Amino acid sequence: MTDPGAGRGGRLNRDRVLRAAIALADADGIESLTMRKLGEKLGIEAMSLYNHVANKGDLVDGMIDAVFGEIDLPADEADWRTAMRRRAISVRAALSRHPWAIGRMESRATPGPATLRHHDAVIGILRGAGFSIELAAHAVSALDSYIYGFALQQKNLPFDTAKDTAKITQTIMARFASGEYPHLTEMAVEHVLQPSYDYGNEFAFGLDLILDGLDRAGHTT
Repeated sequence: MTDPGAGRGGRLNRDRVLRAAIALADADGIESLTMRKLGEKLGIEAMSLYNHVANKGDLVDGMIDAVFGEIDLPADEADWRTAMRRRAISVRAALSRHPWAIGRMESRATPGPATLRHHDAVIGILRGAGFSIELAAHAVSALDSYIYGFALQQKNLPFDTAKDTAKITQTIMARFASGEYPHLTEMAVEHVLQPSYDYGNEFAFGLDLILDGLDRAGHTT
């Protein structure tokens, strides 16, 4: 008799289901993720998935929680600025691996344990550095808005590589007469079209501006 709880690679559990769902979403986007496709990937009937997730919402909750689990939370002994910088870079890296999660990280009404541990640890680092609870709330809001916003903007850019960037920039510039948009032309020629240009490098600059602002906001180091 076939074990209804088994799939390709052995007996299923919630973690295997979530990892398979994440792999499908990474490949094709979360909009294309269905219980039928997930069942096919795991080698089981779709109905068997409900032994491990209550419904599609519970599946997405678990997927988001798994992404939070990938984010590096620095040790307590790290100074707050180093900790927040490392955490921001790690969040962005996780979103680069899982672009479907952009816009969904703070959307769940039933966050999982990794999500809750993550936020509790971030607040704890700030509070331990002397941030008031109000300033800690401001810091989390400013940092998360920037991290998620940058990830969304980068995801939606019409270029990925330096070659794509140069091609699209030159195509846009060819549409207007020489001298028509002098400041755009200057930025394109002297910055964007330079061999070392990578839009992703802008992330660190903006992040440090926010950290500098928080440093001036009156916390006790």
